[in-house]
Amino acid sequence: MFEQLILGVDPGVASTGLAAVRGGGQRAEVVWSDTVRTPAGLAEALRLRALHEAIAAALATHRPDAVAIERLMWGRNTGSAMGVARASGVLLLAAAEAGLPVSEYAPLEVKMAVAGSGTATKADLRRFLGMLGISGVPDQPDAADAVAVAVCHLTGAALRAATGAAR
Repeated sequence: MFEQLILGVDPGVASTGLAAVRGGGQRAEVVWSDTVRTPAGLAEALRLRALHEAIAAALATHRPDAVAIERLMWGRNTGSAMGVARASGVLLLAAAEAGLPVSEYAPLEVKMAVAGSGTATKADLRRFLGMLGISGVPDQPDAADAVAVAVCHLTGAALRAATGAAR
């Protein structure tokens, strides 16, 4: 099976996790990870511009094959959700500008792909990433979540390739 480099993204205006994860077959490794933080006192439009610049730089530097982003799930806090939606839009724009395909995954999908349980906590996800033998998983929670999103994409890609090969 071929290897891919996926940029996983855990979006947010205040804090966005990014992780370039290379994988294929049974192994995956974190090539790079970071958490982009924007100043709370800055106007939201400027925070979004800073986020766009950071994701564009990551895409240009690491040249992934695809981008995998955690899909926003609307909960009780609609104000927070609106910010995440705006951040997701900026991230989608940066990927489109780079000509990259984007896949979105619900938090439940990510948890199931990595931990096998939709009720897994952030700590569970990090532990399972280690149990899967993925090297270089960062300690920072947002960046670790971005690794989980990329691994979810790689797992799905492996399943899609196997299913396609069987037909």
